[in-house]
Amino acid sequence: MPTVAVTDETFDAEVKNSDIPVVVDFWAEWCGPCKQIGPALEELSAEYEGKVKIAKVDVDNNPNTAAQMGVRGIPALFIFKDGAPVSNRAGAAPKAALQSWIEESL
Repeated sequence: MPTVAVTDETFDAEVKNSDIPVVVDFWAEWCGPCKQIGPALEELSAEYEGKVKIAKVDVDNNPNTAAQMGVRGIPALFIFKDGAPVSNRAGAAPKAALQSWIEESL
């Protein structure tokens, strides 16, 4: 399953009301580190299909959700379980580090 684009309007439905854990990537088109981790998140999305959803929120087009989550720098990643954030991290990281972080949080 490819990553899911989430907006301010669809955040609750896609993330908070998801029946599986969700990794949310707050990113922007102009952000170099965001582009760096994009391919790794796409690969992880396929590897975790049915177990974990990976959602992407473009902070330029969806500032309300980013503000509600207290996002100050991007990329900012959050893991939601049962509708609530259980872990977060900021900055780019290699795929193996992202995978370890997801595994630890599940």
